Amino acid sequence: MTVLPDDGLSLAAEFPDATHEQWQRLVEGVLRKSGKDVSGPAAEEALSTALEDGLSTRPLYTAREAAPDAGYPGFAPFVRGGTAAGSAAAGWDVRQRHAATDPAASNETVLADLENGVTSLWLGVGPGALPVSGIERALEGVFLDLAPVAMDAGAEFEPAARELFRLYEERGIPKDSAHGTLGADPLGHEARTGARLDTAAAIELARLCRQEYPNLRALTVDALPYHEAGGSAGQELGASLATAVAYLRELTEAGLTVEAACAQLEFRYAATADQFLTIAKLRAARRLWARVAEVCGAPDAGAQRQHAVTSPVMMSRRDPWVNMLRTTVACLGAGVGGADSVTVLPFDHSLGLPDAFARRIARNTSTILLEESHLAKVIDPAGGSWYVERLTDELAHAGWEFFQEIERAGGQAAALRSGQIGERLAATWAKRSEKLAKRREPITGVSEFPNLTERPVEREAPPAEATGGLPRVRRDEAYEVLRSRSDAHLASTGARPRVFLAALGPAAAHTARASFASNLFQAGGIEAVHDPATVDATTAAEAFKASGATVACLCSSDALYEEQAEAVAEVLKSAGAQRVFLAGRPAEYPAVDAYVFAGCDAVSVLSSTLDHMGVA
Repeated sequence: MTVLPDDGLSLAAEFPDATHEQWQRLVEGVLRKSGKDVSGPAAEEALSTALEDGLSTRPLYTAREAAPDAGYPGFAPFVRGGTAAGSAAAGWDVRQRHAATDPAASNETVLADLENGVTSLWLGVGPGALPVSGIERALEGVFLDLAPVAMDAGAEFEPAARELFRLYEERGIPKDSAHGTLGADPLGHEARTGARLDTAAAIELARLCRQEYPNLRALTVDALPYHEAGGSAGQELGASLATAVAYLRELTEAGLTVEAACAQLEFRYAATADQFLTIAKLRAARRLWARVAEVCGAPDAGAQRQHAVTSPVMMSRRDPWVNMLRTTVACLGAGVGGADSVTVLPFDHSLGLPDAFARRIARNTSTILLEESHLAKVIDPAGGSWYVERLTDELAHAGWEFFQEIERAGGQAAALRSGQIGERLAATWAKRSEKLAKRREPITGVSEFPNLTERPVEREAPPAEATGGLPRVRRDEAYEVLRSRSDAHLASTGARPRVFLAALGPAAAHTARASFASNLFQAGGIEAVHDPATVDATTAAEAFKASGATVACLCSSDALYEEQAEAVAEVLKSAGAQRVFLAGRPAEYPAVDAYVFAGCDAVSVLSSTLDHMGVA
């Protein structure tokens, strides 16, 4: 009898180690079965996924995918966290946004949030949000020495800051007990509105905070305008870095040391439902800022203070309940990525002002991840993952490249005003829009698995957003236009536009393509009628007339298309079908007008179909 070594894990000790090449050969066999005859590295490449910024994720990462040493939390390059303890001591700061225009209503939601798990407040102030004169009422009953306040006041950042200082003094709050940020961000405001702001007031606030309020930060480097304009993760990093460097120059020119200037900045980034990209982005952001601080001669000052906000771009207006899942994953990514503060936007954020239920779910998302999932008990949980470390390194290089491009253009302000940043973000969004239109990037509940019978969620309209600068994009915008056309048709006629699914042969032959076609047409608000379950050339005309549809789509296998497609298509046209589609790759069927298949431009197909139906 063989005696195995007593190492506690000896069960497979006598098996030889598998090699990377052996794994590749297994992959080759799987790909051949799907019709792809590739071998060696090409087999692995076939399973890779393209990302923005010219990056890609590989199907398998091993120790061969080397990345720079991430170091330790609290030490340069701060990849693993800005502080030695990370969020392990108390979890991340749960920061909820308040932007209602009514001070009394704001106060009600502020107190409810603080009583139920929120640890800091993000106040929207100014036009379209809380008036400066309403700050006192909104913060009534708030212990300002316990609840940090982050202001977001746009052009009114100085009067908002002065009002907050007044409240601190009036309520007897010691100056070293005031925590938060005053939110001055002249370049971010210009990106949003196109309006230029003098930075002198922001610099003066920074000097004041440095001298009298040691735990307040005067400036925010908000990367959300670039994310919401369609920018990639690398572009978001590069633009934030260029903005921060612009502020750093002005602060040091005003007499602050590099260390003091760095301490006056808080960075705000978007957290998306791509959890690994979010994790890597936040880690890369810290590494990039640490590099700037090092070049400026203050390597120990490079610990970046981060505020992560769940992405408004990813939030859908249809089936908004799915947004709860998106924001949960985004919050997880932000927490694992090491964000100091995390804001989970309510699931109905894109519909208007959130109700109490939506706010409760938003704040409880962080609570569950912290208290029940224990997500913050380990510092940098993703550290050491070959995939995350490699992606962090690649994103850092992509962000640095965009930062250098902006600097060559004269800096953030010059690149904004020349239109260079807007053009680069628009080009990125155009490529992503193509993926969305072709459903290569699916939107659950919108482009995939839509529910036309679900009642819309209605909310009070929000104040008008600032315009004049970079645009705000949404992933669902092209499909929202189509669905709105269908809604208007339903309101005016009492019925949605319909497509008749002409299923040929047995269920085994047509089910897959009928499901695909139904899903695709419903993404454009076109109701799919699949009754009876199967038709042929003798029954298609009567079934089509009974459906109430004006267009039809053939659904079956390639073999049955060869036998029946042309004849059935001719029958459907004779019965009044304005257009006949076929679910499958384009072929030679003269009576078929168009083809729908995986990878087709769904938005174009659906838009032209609604046009043919006369749906305005």
